Amino acid sequence: MPMKKILWWLIAGTKGGINRARILSLLNERPYNAHQLAEKLDLDYKTVRHHIKVLEDNNVITTSGEKYGTMYFLSSSMEENYELFQSIWHETEEK
Repeated sequence: MPMKKILWWLIAGTKGGINRARILSLLNERPYNAHQLAEKLDLDYKTVRHHIKVLEDNNVITTSGEKYGTMYFLSSSMEENYELFQSIWHETEEK
């Protein structure tokens, strides 16, 4: 599936889109682990883990490390499409 469709579904098409967009925005700045993301976003750890799994399953983020120390990064295809992500997020915020 093209990245544009994936991002529309992940950000605009589902209830958790705002939190997924916030995670992607943070990961664009630097890598984080799930605990750090939960703290930064003031979200429950399990909620963050759920969104990370969805993003990972759709090849939007990648990982390095194992278990608690796993760090999350934007995938190369997400980096290439970051401007597209920003425009989708901006469009959904206006509604």
